Amino acid sequence: MELTAKRTALLVIDMQNGFCKTEGSAAKLGFDIQQCLDAIQPNLKIIDAARAKQLPIIYTRLLWRPDYRDGGVLTDELMPALAESQFCAAGTWDAELIDDIKCHDSDFIVDKNRYSGFYGTPLQSILTSHDIRSLVICGVTTNVCVETTARDASQRDYRTFIVGDACGEIAPERHEWALATLDTRFGKVVSTEDVLKAWS
Repeated sequence: MELTAKRTALLVIDMQNGFCKTEGSAAKLGFDIQQCLDAIQPNLKIIDAARAKQLPIIYTRLLWRPDYRDGGVLTDELMPALAESQFCAAGTWDAELIDDIKCHDSDFIVDKNRYSGFYGTPLQSILTSHDIRSLVICGVTTNVCVETTARDASQRDYRTFIVGDACGEIAPERHEWALATLDTRFGKVVSTEDVLKAWS
């Protein structure tokens, strides 16, 4: 696959305070967020490059109702600590995109209560209406929402590019596992520099 700007959108996954700030819930729950912090500057560079090329920029946010009645088995049984800590509850600072990201009116924000950016959201219709065939994906966390969304994108026949150094994981050992799987079966792992060069 060739990385170009033609019929391409940038998909930025869950760059939220809950994941990417030391005051956020992930850090308070004891997760190692260093990779998420390290991913901030690469994300900002890619966002700037996409904006310069006038590409669609889509941000996802993982969030739930404050009562977590939309969390299903994830917040009820698999990870009840998410609900107990009010992790990324709708309407809270935790759920908001980090201030480093300056959204424009032309950008899209897609809220989701499952890992995939496609599940139960308008993402597919946004991509279709913009005649998108390739996706560049970055954000957090690599092994969960980034990987799940990238897998779903590939299954929908989008040319899927995952920016490895612009992704971060709260369980760092899973970062490389996810990238290796995505690169061999679901898309192509590239670097921030690859993206900047292709879009220059």
